[in-house]
Amino acid sequence: MKKIFSFIATFSFFLLVAQVTVDTEYICPPCNNSCDQLDFDKPGVCSHCNMVLVRKDLSKTIAFYLQDGVEVLDFAGPMEVFSYAGYKVFTVSKEKKPIKSQGILTIVPDYSIEDAPEADILAFFGGNSNAASGDEKVVKWVSSQKNIQYHFSVCTGAFILAEADILNGKTATTFHSALDGLEENYPEIDVRKDVRYVDNGRVITTAGISAGIDGALHLVAKLQGLNAAKRTAYYMEYDNWVPGDGLILSEDDPYKPTIKENELKAFEGEYEYKNGTQIVLKAKKDELFAIVQGLTYPIYHEAEDIFSDVGSEPVYFERNSDGRVVGYRLTPDGDIYQKID
Repeated sequence: MKKIFSFIATFSFFLLVAQVTVDTEYICPPCNNSCDQLDFDKPGVCSHCNMVLVRKDLSKTIAFYLQDGVEVLDFAGPMEVFSYAGYKVFTVSKEKKPIKSQGILTIVPDYSIEDAPEADILAFFGGNSNAASGDEKVVKWVSSQKNIQYHFSVCTGAFILAEADILNGKTATTFHSALDGLEENYPEIDVRKDVRYVDNGRVITTAGISAGIDGALHLVAKLQGLNAAKRTAYYMEYDNWVPGDGLILSEDDPYKPTIKENELKAFEGEYEYKNGTQIVLKAKKDELFAIVQGLTYPIYHEAEDIFSDVGSEPVYFERNSDGRVVGYRLTPDGDIYQKID
């Protein structure tokens, strides 16, 4: 009976994938190469740059407001996350002239506040952030932006959102040495001092510097699902990321488990693999990992007995009449790679 259910789940998932393949276009995450202009008709890996393709309809446009003196990792960490997730990031400053990040890195903004296009997400960062939060013209520009789906801040970038009244009546956090200042100067904000990030739904603020990476991964998880965020963290080799390690006040919590930890044990073991080799699958916490020639790769649970690999390709496990996992397929109608032990 379980084998029948497994077949039905696999077939249903295959139909879903087929429908998405027909109706949905995929794009390569921006890499400044010719493949940035290409559209693909199915998920997978870009044949030009080997980056995992993302659904075009899930891609967002993000404006990074950068002021002179901005902290490098404040914006560079989230930029790496959003870029790999397939979002189009552009930079904005008060004027379109070179600025210095931490007095070291020269940055030429793509736009000024006079000619910046509309964005789905506005992002602000710390490092001399009072140059923006204390500038009436900049704050007026922030407040005037229409059709913004999400506001995002890292470190003292929260002060820019505070000045624009975007944090009024909301819960927020910021860099550890600036928490008291945010609380004292903006009493209408519920300031939290012990969290990596705060998700109010449409407004996300993070603590300082490295916490911006956590907040960015969280936003990707909200918009594209937890597995997309996990793939991004894997690509970045951010092995210490703890999904959901923040204050989530919104209803769209992407961290609800899709499979119980003890259920993953059924998939553990040694299996046949391509070219006569073998792989070993091991469960750890709420994830499954494949060990191939000494390298470890995460395998992400999708539904029922269906998983996906780091390249978004599905893996279909098979069970026998007793419900025991006996192998897997890499395509719905492909060869079965048998479980050895």
